[in-house]
Amino acid sequence: MAIYRRRLSNRIPVKGVLCALILLFFIGCAASAKEFNPDIAGPQMIVQPEVIRLGIAKLKDTEILFRGKGFQPEDSVFIKMLGVKKEGKVVDIPIADGEVDQQGFFTAKVSTLVKISELLRAKIGSNEKMENIVIVTQPPIAEGNYSVIAVSMESDKKAECQLLIKGPSLLDRLKDWIGGLLGKIVKK
Repeated sequence: MAIYRRRLSNRIPVKGVLCALILLFFIGCAASAKEFNPDIAGPQMIVQPEVIRLGIAKLKDTEILFRGKGFQPEDSVFIKMLGVKKEGKVVDIPIADGEVDQQGFFTAKVSTLVKISELLRAKIGSNEKMENIVIVTQPPIAEGNYSVIAVSMESDKKAECQLLIKGPSLLDRLKDWIGGLLGKIVKK
């Protein structure tokens, strides 16, 4: 009994230290939200998050938001990613659109369909249970730092920001492997 208590008491500090280290890791990795530059008078656009990873399960659940300011009130913006290599060509791909409010601000969310079809270059299908699945038929978009531009539909106003795309992390690959085992991700 005394040996068991001694072993148990030796484990508790290790677990506590491990939990503290994990908490510090997540606090250190949390990025602060980027804000607009008050020194710029014209149109601006920012993206949150500024870095995305190409893990299928992770990207599917990641909310990618473009926010802009300095546009004509009641206008619409069209957002596209520039310089994407697709089928041997370099093209611009549309990824979002949004409505400008009366103060000249907009928020545009990248849809799940765009994330899967344009960024992951996969397809959405269904399984026997009629659940949505991701069907991977080709490699995703190349890693890199991409320029993304918001173009006004009714004026000549434009704004640009950068979006960094990285490959899947080890944890992302593990999630995708589990998704494959569960039939949620199918590779052809």
